[in-house]
Amino acid sequence: LGERRPSSPSLLRMISGIRTLAFMAVVVGAAALQQPKVTKGPGSRVSSMKGEAVALGRRGMLATAFSAALASPALAEYTLPDLPYPYEALEPHIDAATMRFHHDKHHATYVANVNKALGGKSDKSILELQKDAISAGPAIRNSGGGHYNHALFWEELGPASGKAPSGELAKKIDEAFGSFDKFKEEFSAKAAGRFGSGWAWLGVKPDGKLAIDTTPNQDNPLMDGGCETKMIPILGLDVWEHAYYLKYQNRRPEYISAFFSVIDWDKVAANYEKYAKNGEGIPF
Repeated sequence: LGERRPSSPSLLRMISGIRTLAFMAVVVGAAALQQPKVTKGPGSRVSSMKGEAVALGRRGMLATAFSAALASPALAEYTLPDLPYPYEALEPHIDAATMRFHHDKHHATYVANVNKALGGKSDKSILELQKDAISAGPAIRNSGGGHYNHALFWEELGPASGKAPSGELAKKIDEAFGSFDKFKEEFSAKAAGRFGSGWAWLGVKPDGKLAIDTTPNQDNPLMDGGCETKMIPILGLDVWEHAYYLKYQNRRPEYISAFFSVIDWDKVAANYEKYAKNGEGIPF
């Protein structure tokens, strides 16, 4: 359980669209094939012409239905992604019990609540939902943000990780903070200093430079008005107590230190290269 990769939201929407398209094709196509019976006699030529016109009209309906289905985005519920590793994979730094209820209970609740707020159907990916989440109201802001934040959180972690970043991302960290150790110090201080519940982020600003900031609750830098620093997040740390209390109780700084032992910097770097440095958010 929990060892499969998450299903792609875009793939799920595509499957939903194909099913809708197939159903419409069967219903409308069947109607188009049922041409009127041609009446024989003096008026048979007129009846035949009318029948052909009706058949063509029905075929036109079929073509219109196909076009509409292709043009309209498929509506679908958001789904809880599976963890990309077993619950115990991050031991001893993050315990299996915490991973189990953090993913299966807390994240699952965010998914359920954002689906409820949207009536179970959305024409946007969870990434696309972030920009206007605050103006959309508390349910979208809190639960939509919570879903996206946790999807990113699970992906950036990994067993036997914790090594320093390399390549272009390492150079960008050195440029922005002086060194990897100084980055860790600044990130840790800001994460520890976030009052109450929230997140600490490493992100890419519009000028391409890296920055660290924090947000309250389930806000994130992708939201308009969600973060003081405008940036695309590539690394996030959940500092809600549910993320660490079973193992670390009130020792948040100890949890933050352990976090650096399970960061999959190869994955973070890949998301930086493919998305963030090009001004794109990481999709889920």
